[in-house]
Amino acid sequence: MDPYGESKLISPLHKKKVSEDPVALDKQKADSETEQETGEGPKDSGGGQKPPGDPQDRVETLVDHLGDLRKQLIKSLFVFVFFLLLVFSTLNFWFPYIVKGNELIILGPLEVIKFYTSISATMALGLSLPFLIHFLWQFVKPGLEEKEARFLGLYSPAMLVLFLLGVSFGYFIVNPLSYQFLISLGAANFDVMISANEYIHFLIMTTIPLGLLFEMPILALFLSSIGVLTSVSMKKVRKWSYLGLAIVSALITPPDFLSQLLVLVPMVGLYEASIFIVKKMEARNERMEDTAV
Repeated sequence: MDPYGESKLISPLHKKKVSEDPVALDKQKADSETEQETGEGPKDSGGGQKPPGDPQDRVETLVDHLGDLRKQLIKSLFVFVFFLLLVFSTLNFWFPYIVKGNELIILGPLEVIKFYTSISATMALGLSLPFLIHFLWQFVKPGLEEKEARFLGLYSPAMLVLFLLGVSFGYFIVNPLSYQFLISLGAANFDVMISANEYIHFLIMTTIPLGLLFEMPILALFLSSIGVLTSVSMKKVRKWSYLGLAIVSALITPPDFLSQLLVLVPMVGLYEASIFIVKKMEARNERMEDTAV
């Protein structure tokens, strides 16, 4: 017995091919109408009755789906490796912008490789991010509903801009202020020596998570567009949301009050901006519904 009943796995690639071929689409509709009238299942090429949910069909469509995923992953890997080699080969050019004039030490020969690899991989990932998003979009677009596809198509550029703004905020504001505060705090009683490995870990921790947190308005818009979130519900849980943001800012920043405050304040602002944007979108949708009626 087929454990899946009459269900059939159709990959986004298969759906795309059918939708682009009007002849195949008309044939599919005609076959469906014939089956409903006669009560017969689909027939195979030999003219016999084809069992519903043929395992061979499911395997073929799943293989097509996985093949498309593999193609997008290979392209993403090539782009990432290209930028990794580019960044590593130009290391002497951008290195001063990373260390910002701070005197760093290394504790062993392997730490040099760790430092160069960590920062090169991080920068390569940031440079290849637009391409990775594009490849991911090509893969998931055929399988999305019209509303979801329209949303992601419109707001993908905004997602990238917000991510870059978050990373820039961490690089130019949070990182230098928190770094200087912690160094001055330790210099009062210790001889401060910063290893290259610890420095790059601190730099990544104060930049990349902020880029992700700055995506909050886009996430709120997406949840609102599919009916999961409303501006009223966001206002009701505002206090708990602030508490959650405070916990998140404490987890992703160094353990000092200044860094946590520097992250929490813009996060609260982004949450309020999300409420405002969602409210505006709800008002626009109501006006469109009234006009349609």
